[in-house]
Amino acid sequence: MAATAILNGALWRLPAGLLADRFGGRKVFIAMLVATAVPTFLVSQADSFALLLVLAFLAGFAGNAFSVGIAWNSAWFPRERQGFALGVFGAGNVGASVTKLIGPTLIVAVPSLTIAGLSFGGWRFVPLIYAVLLLSMAAAVWLLTPRQDRTPGKGRPLREMLRPLREVRVWRFSLYYVVVFGAYVALSAWLPKYYVDVFDVPLATAALLTALFIFPASLLRPLGGHLADRFGARVVMYATFGVMLVASGILMMPYGYIVIRVAETVEPSGAREVLPYQLNVVTFTALVFLVGVAMGVGKAAVFKHIPEYFPNDVGAVGGLVGTLGALGGFFLPPMFAYLQSWTGMPQSTFFVIFVLTLVSAVWMHLTIHRMLHRRSPELSGSIELPAGETDTAPSARETDAVLRESAARP
Repeated sequence: MAATAILNGALWRLPAGLLADRFGGRKVFIAMLVATAVPTFLVSQADSFALLLVLAFLAGFAGNAFSVGIAWNSAWFPRERQGFALGVFGAGNVGASVTKLIGPTLIVAVPSLTIAGLSFGGWRFVPLIYAVLLLSMAAAVWLLTPRQDRTPGKGRPLREMLRPLREVRVWRFSLYYVVVFGAYVALSAWLPKYYVDVFDVPLATAALLTALFIFPASLLRPLGGHLADRFGARVVMYATFGVMLVASGILMMPYGYIVIRVAETVEPSGAREVLPYQLNVVTFTALVFLVGVAMGVGKAAVFKHIPEYFPNDVGAVGGLVGTLGALGGFFLPPMFAYLQSWTGMPQSTFFVIFVLTLVSAVWMHLTIHRMLHRRSPELSGSIELPAGETDTAPSARETDAVLRESAARP
């Protein structure tokens, strides 16, 4: 049921982004909030699993509002502030964390409630609250945001709006987002069970420890956007991938020890165990926290790329990137499960994340190297400057400008 909601929250991000570019983010955002409130309310009255599944699928449509908000925000902010603005908007992901913490409390606090002959006790109270919040937010957007809507896609044919999706870099950005967002969604759902199975902690404790991963992965998006504005998105992505590779590389190592055969006069069993390796729950949580920090910063940096390269197509490009990233959150948990079943090692979860991160980092580095070589081939074999010359290497922002200029050439 949860996966179904996630799936529908990914499928329509591209069309939603296109609609935002063509008709304006404000109008589309309000329409999505109101449309999502209806199935969310009906979830509270579901009386069968089949109906609950259908309504959960429809309520998951809310996830597509992300690409609408990205297109809407980027249209209102100048280039030097877009990273931070998109990071602040993206920090709304923390709502998923808040739900995990306050949902059980609400269920216990409202054991029975009847309004107009309809029952809203227990778990049924939560979708009622969310329906009210969705409608309240729709009213707030209608009343408090500027009525003028910016529509970079107005009057443009659909084929032209979709043309940027042919570029390889769009799919490369999508892979980055699978790493920093798709894996975040997957780990958010997977970690509680991991804690219970591997460290034998109570489920309530596992949920709290998982929150230590979820909160930085959501709340640090504004910081990631600010860093991308100041130092360039690629510098931030290098740091993100570097931290994730180190942390996941340690987390994926299987627990165990080396067995050395020795004489029975030395060891009665004829074998000696050496170099034991096993992470305790504190070290594991610290490493997972680092992964969450890197993901939170990296998510903002990925979307900083989009208005840089595609200022008039943020809806389409952001929609595709968001779609593939969210689909990663849908497909990664089954991959975790199958790989753990095949290997018998729960640490294989982080092997998947390590490989995805490594592929993304290598692809990014090779692409940057190729673009710089095309721009300045005379420097491709140089490591040190000629004698007497000073280091006048361009800043990260200047390098980004050079790369944008190269990309714009036929």
